[in-house]
Parts: sequence; C-alpha cells; structure tokens
Amino acid sequence: MSDNSMIEVEVAYALPDKQKIYGLLVDDGTTALAAAKQSPLQNDFEGVDLEQAKMGIFGQSIKKPSEHILQAGDRVEIYRPLLADPKAARRKRAEKAKASQ
Repeated sequence: MSDNSMIEVEVAYALPDKQKIYGLLVDDGTTALAAAKQSPLQNDFEGVDLEQAKMGIFGQSIKKPSEHILQAGDRVEIYRPLLADPKAARRKRAEKAKASQ
C-alpha cells in the first residue's frame, strides 16, 4: 500500500433555503478543516469563515477542526453561528405562552 492512500469524505453546509453536501476524495490524514477548505463550499456560500466556523462529524462537535483527522466515510458539518441564544429564546416563548393564558 502506498503512503498516499485516499479516503472518501463529505463536507456539508446548510442555510434555511439552500444546502449542499460535497463528496471529496482526500489524502488519508486530512483534517476536518483541510477537507472543508478543499471543498467548493466557499464558492457556493458567501461569507463562510472556515477558520472560525464550528464543525462536527455526524452531529458530534469537534473541538479542534484543524487537528481532527478524518476517517473514511466521515461527513464534516460546518455550523452557522446561532442568531439567538437558545435559552433566551425558550424563556421568551414560555413568557409569551404564560401571558396569553
């Protein structure tokens, strides 16, 4: 087996009205961040800062995408920043429901 073996991975990104999953063939030993940069994601979605974006593999958050080595079949998910704090949004909904009773 050669030192340059390749693996298949996916990179996924979604907006409320548009989503893409890119299939990639990358070198074994590629990190999540490197795979995201190799994908055409930044051509299809403006303003995505891959250096700062939070990422995960199949819904499991990755603390350091620049160090996380991918396995064959992994799907790197790039997460958008939250528009609102989930706890604050839940509290606001509860207050609104209570006021309407």
